[in-house]
Parts: sequence; structure tokens; C-alpha cells
Amino acid sequence: MKGFLQAAGVGTRLRPLTNTIPKCLVPIQGTPLLAIWLEWCAMYGIDEILLNSHAHSDRVREFVDAYRGPVRVTLAHEPELLGSAGTLHVNRDFVATEEEFAVLYADVLTNCRFDRLLDFHRIRHSPVTLGTYRAPHPTQCGIIATDESGRVIDFVEKPQFPKTDQAFSGILIGGPALLAHVPEWVPADIGFNVLPKLVGEMFAFPITDYVFDIGTMEKYEQAQREWPGLEGTSRNPHA
Repeated sequence: MKGFLQAAGVGTRLRPLTNTIPKCLVPIQGTPLLAIWLEWCAMYGIDEILLNSHAHSDRVREFVDAYRGPVRVTLAHEPELLGSAGTLHVNRDFVATEEEFAVLYADVLTNCRFDRLLDFHRIRHSPVTLGTYRAPHPTQCGIIATDESGRVIDFVEKPQFPKTDQAFSGILIGGPALLAHVPEWVPADIGFNVLPKLVGEMFAFPITDYVFDIGTMEKYEQAQREWPGLEGTSRNPHA
């Protein structure tokens, strides 16, 4: 299975850590976040990824060149940020023949059971399935409402008045239907410009395993204390 690993963020809120290294290489209990992601991908059969880069791209290239694991990595440097949806658009040929592929946000730390998400996606013949979690600050997230079957009936990115606390985790499975809704202009964002168009078609899968956005220094320090590892059993810190 192929996947996009979205890693081009500048990491402004993680300074001074990101003054010299990209956000995707910040260490989690001594291990670069990107190394954790690649090991997770290997665990669940995501054997080929496209990794985008922007800030400190030379450090990302050094890491990829030294990587000797089982996941094949294609590095796509973005001199100008394309946005999460723009990356899909510009690199759509990477998954042109795929019926399903993963889209993963590299600033998320998780040990979630991707096999369960994939089973849920396939059983429902879903065009897009979003992994979700309960957000402590819903106004900062993409917020989802679902019906009893898990079908998404509402999606709003960073709503002023959230209807629920069910949030997009930064982990999704898509296919041709996702690409069909990606705009041709850049920069473009998956949360703002793509997912609202798929309301009524896509499904949401609640993740109860560990999933945590490390995007601020406070959250990063919390992750250092709480991260149970890929084989850990800790539940979602927001559950």
C-alpha cells in the first residue's frame, strides 16, 4: 500500500527545536519522529511513501539517504509550500493506479492500529475514511459529526462554534474519490478545501489508541512523558 506522509510544515511553534532541524525529525524519547512513522508504516503494510519536505530539506534528505528500512521513500521537496491538498495534486501520479492509499500527517504521534481502520474502510466500501479522536480544543481542529453508521454528515475545519469534539486525527485512507475533489490550484488544504466536499460520502473511524499532535512545545514535552511506544497499550490521551 502507498501513502503520503505530509512533513513539509515549518514548525514555528516548536522553536527553538526547529531552528536547525525539520519538525518531522524532532526526537521522541530519543527517536526521530520520522523514524517512528516509517516503523509504523512497515508494521501495517504501507511499503511505499511519498514524503514532502520544505524547511531544512537537506536534513530530511540526509535521513532518507541513510534509512535502510523496508519502506521505499520518495522525497518530494517543496521550495514553496503547496499545502496538504496541493501536495496530493502535484504528486497525484504517485497513486494514479491505486484503489486506496493513506494520507498521514507527520506531526502526529501515534501507535494506532491501522489494520482496524483499513478493515472499517473496506467493509463500508468507503471512498474516504477519517481516523478521528476526541479533541480537548475543538476550535483548533477539523470537527466531524456522524450518523449512527459512522457516515460523516458534517465537517468544519477550525469551527468557531464546534458541534462535537470528534476531530480529524491527520490519518486517513482515500482513493480516486479523494483525488477527484482536490483543487488544481495551490496552495490548498485538505481540511478547508477537500473534506467538506465529501460530507455524506466519507466515514469516520474513532481511534482509541494513542494519537497526539505534537505541534507546540507544551504538547511536545507532554509527548516525551506519555509516549508508550509503537507496541504500547496507552489509550488516546484525549479519550
